[in-house]
Amino acid sequence: MLQDALTIRYYQRLTDALVEQWNRGYRYDELRLYIDGYLAALRHSDAIEPYLINRLEEEVIRYVYDPSNFEVPQSEPDYR
Repeated sequence: MLQDALTIRYYQRLTDALVEQWNRGYRYDELRLYIDGYLAALRHSDAIEPYLINRLEEEVIRYVYDPSNFEVPQSEPDYR
């Protein structure tokens, strides 16, 4: 569980971007490349501590492999 405010902000940005990429047709291999690039940029910029980046990676990978995060909501039938 992430507790650092800045790390949580990066998590939210990253997961929002992953959902957007998914909706554009990218799948797991491409999403993993996106995650790797994002985390590499965080490491290179020293934006947050390395151990927080590792925690962020764990949480984001868990997010990606949870299929419920990428389901398209079913619309309710209109019974008028």
